[in-house]
Amino acid sequence: MSDHLLTAGECLSLSSSLGWVSELIAEGAGGDLRTGEAADASVSVQVEADRQPFDTDGWQLLARGAWRRRGEVVIANVCTSGFDLHLSCGDGPPEFTYRWRPPARDRAAARVLRSRFHLLARATLLQYPALWWAGTRGRAPLHASGCASARSIALVTAQSGIGRSTLVLAETLVGGLVTGDNLAVGDGTSLWGLVEPARVTGGTGRRMPHGRQETDMPNRVPALEPDCVVILARGSGEAPSLTRCAPEVAASALVASTYMAGELRRYWSFAAALAAGTGVGPPHPPVSQVAASFAENLPCFSLALGRVPGACLGVLLETSAEAA
Repeated sequence: MSDHLLTAGECLSLSSSLGWVSELIAEGAGGDLRTGEAADASVSVQVEADRQPFDTDGWQLLARGAWRRRGEVVIANVCTSGFDLHLSCGDGPPEFTYRWRPPARDRAAARVLRSRFHLLARATLLQYPALWWAGTRGRAPLHASGCASARSIALVTAQSGIGRSTLVLAETLVGGLVTGDNLAVGDGTSLWGLVEPARVTGGTGRRMPHGRQETDMPNRVPALEPDCVVILARGSGEAPSLTRCAPEVAASALVASTYMAGELRRYWSFAAALAAGTGVGPPHPPVSQVAASFAENLPCFSLALGRVPGACLGVLLETSAEAA
């Protein structure tokens, strides 16, 4: 039986013949995995038990370890995850089929570096297929979260380690709605969240790098339409400080944060290979254009986080609006 997951604006149909992969998928879905077939699935993901390589006899070599033929692509050890990928793009939803065939080095790494492997496998099986297909609709991946309070809907971005996850999770504890923890896709107007567990200090789930643990993200919604852009930075003061910033500053920060995100480090070559092999979608998503569209059409702010936790983001934005 297949499960399904709504993520990044796509509905993924998910099935696996390997029990441990099913568990990995369920954990990576952050509590949002749903049982049963989805009639409106836009992407199909299947993990086979077969350990044989995909047959590429007579296929054209696309690059080292990659082959193509009439809307199909095979990539060996895609994203160094240990999975081989066969992608077929026909009249219906794209079909991503995976087989677990790791080289000895990557098999050893999966055993020793468990947290790293789980993140990489989730990206390969769940996140990158959704991001890539969203790209065929003109949407771009962004290192950002949508965060809605009573009177504002902010697109929030920051470099890794600044404290965005902690800020966003704090908003949910006072009733705020969020699209997710780290990643989303956007088109310059709307933001669709990528489903994954939040990784924060004090979580209760799997241990992750940088002293963090996973936890389910409460009050998650599939999409939001932001009415402002907020760039986070570490401040030197005791309390947080919110100021207006120029659209070009906000757009540049959003683009830089996206390209610096470790979660997307392998995505760019993944998307380019699939586009080159199938002829579907752009070889590179319109990150700069989408970031500029958000920034040019919305008020932009810079939030310097204080050394001591202060007012929630929604309160700061409300205060700023009243002052204006």
